[in-house]
Amino acid sequence: MKLTLRVWRQKGPEDKGRMVEYKLGDISPDASFLEMLDVLNEKLIAEGEEPVAFDHDCREGICGMCSLVINGTPHGPERNTTTCQLHMRKFKDGEVIDVEPWRAKAFPVVKDLVVDRSAFDRIIKSGGFISAPTGTAPEAHSVPVPKPDADRAFEAAECIGCGACVAACPNGSAALFLGAKVTHLGLMPQGQPERWDRVVDMLDTHDDEGFGGCTNTGECTVACPKGIPLDVIGRLNNDYLKASAGGRKK
Repeated sequence: MKLTLRVWRQKGPEDKGRMVEYKLGDISPDASFLEMLDVLNEKLIAEGEEPVAFDHDCREGICGMCSLVINGTPHGPERNTTTCQLHMRKFKDGEVIDVEPWRAKAFPVVKDLVVDRSAFDRIIKSGGFISAPTGTAPEAHSVPVPKPDADRAFEAAECIGCGACVAACPNGSAALFLGAKVTHLGLMPQGQPERWDRVVDMLDTHDDEGFGGCTNTGECTVACPKGIPLDVIGRLNNDYLKASAGGRKK
């Protein structure tokens, strides 16, 4: 395949940044999107130019590090797929592809396609944990959990914290991420001691970090590579209202 890439280049947080065009040829349709960027960087290094900085780690669709906006869509054109699991056969020979970083106030650009997502870490630190001692793996039936709750918790736990929801949201809200974490922990018996403090503290940190408010446009769940459903935000709002109305316990 022959491709024209228009890649966002930014030397640092204070640099204005710009789109730079690159030509690539002989790209295998079976290559992943990140492998294609590796080929680009090998070409740039061979030509004495600065390679494009981008985040990556597991390359197995698990860690969420491979966060790119591809042709205006977080993680690219294929639904429920991370950038590292996106393959070049999803594009046409000769296509022009725009590659940009996440765009959100709470995710400042570090360099090129790399953004600082440590705001998510601070949200988790403020309440995304349990204090109940669990020890070794318990016997399966020692703590009864209704199957609908277990299934729902597992579904929410699939969130990998990539931030695609934030990048897709016109308000830069992390409500889907926050809703997934609150739903996952709030449905488990071990998550009950912190339930009310958790939702208030995490939402307060969310707002302090500069994320926007949710207006239920639904772009977040469309962009989510794990298909986290929009209604986790409803549970987030429900728990927050209960906590604010007196359910919060110290």
